[in-house]
This record gives sequence, C-alpha cells and structure tokens, in this order.
Amino acid sequence: MTTYEVESIASVVGGHTRVQDDYQGGVQSVIRLNQGYPLETLQGIEEFSHLTVTWRFHLAQPEDVQLHARSPRGNPQWPATGTFVHRNHRRPNQLAISYPRLLGVEGRDLLVTDLDAVDGTPVVDLAPYFEEMGPRGTVRQPAWPSEMLATYWRDVSERS
Repeated sequence: MTTYEVESIASVVGGHTRVQDDYQGGVQSVIRLNQGYPLETLQGIEEFSHLTVTWRFHLAQPEDVQLHARSPRGNPQWPATGTFVHRNHRRPNQLAISYPRLLGVEGRDLLVTDLDAVDGTPVVDLAPYFEEMGPRGTVRQPAWPSEMLATYWRDVSERS
C-alpha cells in the first residue's frame, strides 16, 4: 500500500467537547488556521456560506478500525454493511468530511456552526463548498441512513 504523510493545516477550537452520535446542530466553533500559513490563503473565503472540511478522528485509536460488515451503530434493525459504507472512525484512515456553515472570519479564525468535530480536532484540508461540485443527478440511498440520522442535526439544546 502507498502511504502519505499529511500535516494538519488548522484545528478546531471550542464547539463540541465530547464525541456524540446525534444533536450536532446549533453549536458554534472556530477553525483556526495554523500560524505557518499566510493570512492571504483565506482571502475571499468570507464570500461563501459553507465550507468543505476534511478532518481526522483524533480521539480514535488504530484498533478501532473494523474491516468487516456490521450493522450501523450496532442496531440489528439496520443491515450489516461494509467498512466503506459507514461514515465513522472505524474506517482505515479515520478521516471525515463535514460541510459547516461559515458565519464569519477574524484573522486566522473561521467561525462556523454545524461542524461535527470536537474541540482539538486536526483539520487536514479546507475549501469553500461549491454547489457545482456537489452531487450531480438524483441522490439515491436506502432508508436506514435517514432513520439513523433523524436527530443528527437536531439542535444540541434539544438533547434531554
């Protein structure tokens, strides 16, 4: 296998303080660009409403990786699906992609909401979200992701 060395370009500051499966909405956090990058690398980003953020599940361990089919969230009502059908830390490179809303820019700080990463998360890539780069055509998926994620973006204040 080919391996790659990737360095973080930023880190998440604030926001979620613990890993959780649901109630990700309504939490603000900051994506703080590392000092090694000039401010002009962010020039023009404030014109966009959303970002594409690639980040690492830094609290996960290598032994968390599971290379077999399993039911999402351990729920036997949902079909066993392969490792690359899940979107969690159990995949080999333990990477995630999120699309938070950009609320503002202050120097190296990008104020965002709806970023489902926790405080301290390393960000390995960052770009504005372009509608034209999103999915083309009708999006198709089985019923279980909608069932599983029914409360994923519910506001954190609604958590009981």
